[in-house]
Amino acid sequence: MYQLISEQSIYQYFGDDDPDMIREMIQIILDTNIKDLKELGSFYSGGDFATIKKRCHKAKPSMSYIGAIKTRKTLEEIEANLENSAPLNDSLQEQIKVIESELSKFVSAIN
Repeated sequence: MYQLISEQSIYQYFGDDDPDMIREMIQIILDTNIKDLKELGSFYSGGDFATIKKRCHKAKPSMSYIGAIKTRKTLEEIEANLENSAPLNDSLQEQIKVIESELSKFVSAIN
């Protein structure tokens, strides 16, 4: 049903008995990690690799929580090769669009 996120992972990390808490946790991930990652382009423009590394590193656990393992791997690749990672950021930005859409669908589907 989902390309990048995993319902099973979300329920595994957040439990399946409190839909409000799941919604809240997903909203926090959207408001912090996803928002931070969407801003990476400006840090590439400025050559601020320290901030890129910090934001990628900080987002990795959240990607595991929502089951976005492919995206977590992309973040690890960016961290491992910062100076040459701009093309990977393009891929990351595409993944983020998909994740936002999928999380939105998931949240509206939980009772």
